[in-house]
Amino acid sequence: MYLKKVKGPRAVRLPDGTVMTRADLPEEDTRRWVASRKASVVRAITHGLITWKDALDIYDLSDEELQAWHAAVERHGEAALKATTIQRYRQP
Repeated sequence: MYLKKVKGPRAVRLPDGTVMTRADLPEEDTRRWVASRKASVVRAITHGLITWKDALDIYDLSDEELQAWHAAVERHGEAALKATTIQRYRQP
């Protein structure tokens, strides 16, 4: 089996005991960002699987967009990333 050389860890253990690998991340060419994909990127950054800069480069995201995802998860949990419930979590 061939493993692509990557910087950093290939897998991390999450607080709930599950293992997250780079294979669990969304595809690099992702254009449709549903809440579960956003959450997996934020989770990977938080637990050290990828760096903030790697996420920006790999997924072609803006810094503001990634900051908004991260802030939403920190304040309200992963449910705040859903487009249908965004009004509930928006700050006045």
